[in-house]
Amino acid sequence: MTVAAILNSKGREVFTETTDKTLGEIAAVLGGRRIGAIVLCDEPGVICGIISERDIVGAIALNGPDVLNQPVKDYMTADVITCSEHDTINAVMEQMTTRRFRHMPVQSDGKMVGLVSIGDVVKYRIAEVEREAEQLRSYIHTA
Repeated sequence: MTVAAILNSKGREVFTETTDKTLGEIAAVLGGRRIGAIVLCDEPGVICGIISERDIVGAIALNGPDVLNQPVKDYMTADVITCSEHDTINAVMEQMTTRRFRHMPVQSDGKMVGLVSIGDVVKYRIAEVEREAEQLRSYIHTA
């Protein structure tokens, strides 16, 4: 199963913000939308960075609550790891686990076309394993 299957099922809409926002403004968006990370784009579809709730908590822990007034661009991850729609779910899961992040933008021809989370990946991987198990049970039953 590929990333395209996840996007075709869950949708391709991605909430983005611009890099001129403060950490506090980004935290409000994350909380308001009940999402764990947001992609930062100054031009539609062109990724400048990503920031997660974990990044914001880390910034507060290191620098105190006044950091919420600082620009998000000072704390975002600028070197964003992305995947393509053709990547397998297993490959994406391995990247997320190895690099210890939970959100991965999906790009096609240099433009963002979606976002997958570790929750999306695990959900679809479990469904795939369950389908395989059912096929094996069916095969055994009819053999």
